[in-house]
Amino acid sequence: MPTFQTVRGMRDLLGKEAQTFTYIINEAQKVASLFGFKKVFTPHVESLELLSAKSGEEIRQRMFIFEDLGGRKVALRPEFTASIARLATTDLKTEPKPLKLFSLGTVYRYDEPQRGRYREFWQSNFELIGTNKPEADTEIILLTNKFIQTLNLQGYVFKIGHIGIIRGILSQEGIEEKTQNAILQRMDKKEYDLALKLVTSEKCRQTLQNLIDLKGKDWQDTLKQVNTLVSSYEMAKTATDNLLEILTLITFSCPNISLTVDPAFARGLEYYTGMIFEIYIPQLEIALGGGGRYDRLMETFGSESTPAVGCAHGIDRIAIALQTQNTVSNIGAEHNVMVIPITETVKGEALKIAQQLRERGVSVEFELMGRKMGKALEDADKRGLDYAVIVGKRELEENNIVLKDLKKREQIIIPLTELYEKIIK
Repeated sequence: MPTFQTVRGMRDLLGKEAQTFTYIINEAQKVASLFGFKKVFTPHVESLELLSAKSGEEIRQRMFIFEDLGGRKVALRPEFTASIARLATTDLKTEPKPLKLFSLGTVYRYDEPQRGRYREFWQSNFELIGTNKPEADTEIILLTNKFIQTLNLQGYVFKIGHIGIIRGILSQEGIEEKTQNAILQRMDKKEYDLALKLVTSEKCRQTLQNLIDLKGKDWQDTLKQVNTLVSSYEMAKTATDNLLEILTLITFSCPNISLTVDPAFARGLEYYTGMIFEIYIPQLEIALGGGGRYDRLMETFGSESTPAVGCAHGIDRIAIALQTQNTVSNIGAEHNVMVIPITETVKGEALKIAQQLRERGVSVEFELMGRKMGKALEDADKRGLDYAVIVGKRELEENNIVLKDLKKREQIIIPLTELYEKIIK
């Protein structure tokens, strides 16, 4: 018989890792509720035409594409935004604006598997549709900040830019959109020399090089320098002013947020039109999440111009970040108990005790293998449980119970009525 393995780039989530994912997902759902985002579910499979409309050449090349039995070209979703845009232009078209939609699940890209990069990976996704106000861009950043803060990750930093700065320069130089996209794709990969080779104007090339070289932790000073560099490019200057307004709102409402401005920052998706961002922790070079403004995507689907801004958080990468910062050990720290009946005659009472604890929110495993007490305690220890509740006939006759602290290796006899309080103390 063959031994089956997972498909390359896909994986099973087990034990502590599954618990960590559940924790992150639950926190994402709490944040969605705090910010008034409503949950929606979209299909894993969409038409290729929809998914490739404005995804960017690199992502189009990495889609899982196939024909269904009707001969239609379809693909596994590589991200959520195209599906949400479809919803916004169809079923939700007449809903009051802004739409605030939250989705969560797996997405698929045919990347080379490596740490933090899988072919099937999990995302939490937030889209705010129907307003071009800088407050909306601000809210997406504040939402992400709250999410990462809630997970207790330390030292995280936002990298923020504005795609309109680069596009404004390239557009004023008369560079067509296809070439702009190629330039931005190379800048996204930090292949700056290759990107600049696609620019024919020496002035434009020098301006882009100056923006690439511009680094600094003081975002206000950085934006002043950007304004000077793009002073002859009207659209780029407008984009810089927009970014200034957004950052002013962010830092006023959240003074302790840590951010840097990168004016040459680009992201792989072609549909971005305004502010873009990613978030990092010092110990990892991969972004934990990111997003930005996309005011022209709805037009691709035949709808009227509809401004929108959104973000996605990589749950796989956040799990790695929690592990890297040793935060995982604090996850799922509620008390776990094994209930062990000593004899067949007390099984019913033992099950009743287990059920009473569960009804009060205690996680309980029941000894289901018929093991002797010593083996059952060994099993509870291997599973990393906190307590064993040992149910014996003599103790029950006196309304008592035996409680063994598996971490301290201590055992006591207590009244049954005090069991819950002793466990949760």
